[in-house]
Amino acid sequence: MSLSNASIPVFEISLNALSVLLDKAAAYCEGKKIDPAVLLNARLFPDMFPLTRQVQSACDQAKNGGARLAGIDPPRYEDTETTIADLKARIAKTMAFVKTLDAKKIDDSAEREIIFPLGPTNKGHMKGADYLNHFVLPNYYFHLTTAYDILRHCGVEIGKRDFFGAIPMRMT
Repeated sequence: MSLSNASIPVFEISLNALSVLLDKAAAYCEGKKIDPAVLLNARLFPDMFPLTRQVQSACDQAKNGGARLAGIDPPRYEDTETTIADLKARIAKTMAFVKTLDAKKIDDSAEREIIFPLGPTNKGHMKGADYLNHFVLPNYYFHLTTAYDILRHCGVEIGKRDFFGAIPMRMT
């Protein structure tokens, strides 16, 4: 399987699923008369990021990881989202960017060294295939899963199918 096949469709399907989860969160808030800020600021534990930052981080992994694999500079997004609509717009902007990535360049990055920031001063160095498989995708799924878990923990009625989204599958 190519790196582009292991990344671009994964980002598109799961970011779309994340957007749908946020729709369900908005409906939940409206139905229960809950201020959406309660969900947006919810955390699983005090030292973990709140929902807003989990969504931002998932988007960052998709855009930054995809861009670096394609050999281009990732776009910079300000982390200014304060509403569910803002987060959905960030997801849409990220999906639009991911769709512009050159699959051939991503595929050609398997053996190319990728240099990426690790905190404010350190840099990581990995071959493209390792970067995708051992850094980008695990981090991406961590933030997606944590966003899902926060919503589920707060009572939003979502399940495994909501997390998976519209995966390409045939049923018999």
